[in-house]
Amino acid sequence: MAAAALDFCGVDAAGLDKLNRQFLAVLCKQFGGGPLGLWTLAASIGEETSTVDEVIELYLLEIGLSARTQRGRVATEATWAHLGLEPGAKGAPAVTQAALL
Repeated sequence: MAAAALDFCGVDAAGLDKLNRQFLAVLCKQFGGGPLGLWTLAASIGEETSTVDEVIELYLLEIGLSARTQRGRVATEATWAHLGLEPGAKGAPAVTQAALL
């Protein structure tokens, strides 16, 4: 019964909801696993920075699916495995400094 309720609410076997999965997908598929700043991540998923920092990211850090570095948020090996992707694989090219100029 509990599994059916979690499935109904969109929570997967790792305890991730839609926003958690969206966070990870943006980090990996759009930005190649990071590093990525809080503001960019929040804007990419359409959430407030406080929501990303205090709600979404805390659980991902706790279970090892995200890491914070001095340069920004990065995907871990476990993130890539959970999404079924090869590390560095992405759906869109990462934004580089040269591309911005």
